[in-house]
Amino acid sequence: MTLTRRRTLNLAWWLLPVLLVASFLTALAIGAVSLSLAQVAGALMGLGEGGLAADIVQAIRLPRALLAAAVGAVLAICGAMLQGLFRNPLADPSLIGVTAGASLGASLAILFGTQVASAFGSLPVVSIAAFCGGLVAVGLVYQVARSANGTSVATMLLMGIAVSAFSASLSGLMEYFADNAMLRRISLWRMGGLESASYARAFLMIAVLTVLIATMMRFGASLNVLLLGESQARHLGVDVERTKTWLIVLAAAGGGTSVAVAGSIAFVGLVVPHMVRLWVGPDHRQLLPLSALGGASLLLISDTFARSAIAPVEIPVGLITALIGVPFFVSLLKRNREAL
Repeated sequence: MTLTRRRTLNLAWWLLPVLLVASFLTALAIGAVSLSLAQVAGALMGLGEGGLAADIVQAIRLPRALLAAAVGAVLAICGAMLQGLFRNPLADPSLIGVTAGASLGASLAILFGTQVASAFGSLPVVSIAAFCGGLVAVGLVYQVARSANGTSVATMLLMGIAVSAFSASLSGLMEYFADNAMLRRISLWRMGGLESASYARAFLMIAVLTVLIATMMRFGASLNVLLLGESQARHLGVDVERTKTWLIVLAAAGGGTSVAVAGSIAFVGLVVPHMVRLWVGPDHRQLLPLSALGGASLLLISDTFARSAIAPVEIPVGLITALIGVPFFVSLLKRNREAL
């Protein structure tokens, strides 16, 4: 490793954690009611006699910030995994049908889920249907791509596009027959949002993130070798089929859970790994954890802006991630065209 690359990595490992902490504290302090950092610290540590600041932080903003950070980190890790697996910088969870399948499942639940919800009490029907829809879509893509010779990455990409198009068609058909209230719910779901955040949802995403973090370092070296091609990876001792299966399963579970708890939040899984790769290079042992830090920070910043820009009205956070991410992405692409 050259001295310049080592300095770049050290800078990234210093700046991104600082950015994450700053964006997390900002998310707790800024909103329809602005709080000072002293009030935020007191609410987090249980100092004082509680009051409005403690209620706002502990009951509303803390679970939402935890959920935003976990969802952003999971989406970024899944995007980095799939970009390495497909050797395609444009890959993200939507490319293998996760987002489209989850959106179709959510649309079905919104359209027909009233009866199911009444039968099973307070069961979060939309979230469960979104998660199942994502897994079914990925399962279909994976089964078609598998053969006696292994899993074809090209077939998986094409099948993912086909499943996404089919899911979008079915979702459009349901929108045509939905009433105004259902149509609005479906539209807001597709835009993504964290307004339904709770500690249960946050801890679920943190559990998924923990699994991804525990496994991503195991696959970092394998992803580096896969960049050379599958045949070279086999010669170097990588179990290519097992690695591809695990990566697809992890990406499907992470992407499906993210869509289930927060709706369709676009661009995080695409732009964050690419921005980090342009900054620190293609080594997945560094790229995966740094992408997690960047994704968490981006979604925290986006959600804070969505809540506070025209408070008390909230903008769907999926729109903000695109508005914030695209200019940075275009700027980095123009500055680093020779590296692509």
